[in-house]
Amino acid sequence: MDAPKVGLYLRLSREDGDCEAESQSITNQRDFLQRYVEQRNWTIADIYIDDGYTGTNFDRPAFQRLLRDIEHKRINTVITKDLSRLGRDQINTMYFYQIYFPQKQIRYIAVNEGMEDRKNVV
Repeated sequence: MDAPKVGLYLRLSREDGDCEAESQSITNQRDFLQRYVEQRNWTIADIYIDDGYTGTNFDRPAFQRLLRDIEHKRINTVITKDLSRLGRDQINTMYFYQIYFPQKQIRYIAVNEGMEDRKNVV
């Protein structure tokens, strides 16, 4: 199997920032995920950051750029700190995790939740 082309997705809304610990900051998310990738000797193709955007919809600039990069096959692995960073709308979040990513053969990893969809790996 070829080395994964990793896209890190980071998100923090104003609401999240008001109620969650410092460990949820964008800087800490980035550091945490970069260490995860480095431990596996993978390469990060890009980092997508939606700072200050709610997770209740998916019309976020960096998330839309991530989807375009998936369509253009620039990345084949998406990693978030946890599933809530992908989104907070349960139905749409599950759509991306269970339908969209598998259709596009994207490996999705939510590190803190131990979620890694290996069936998508070609």
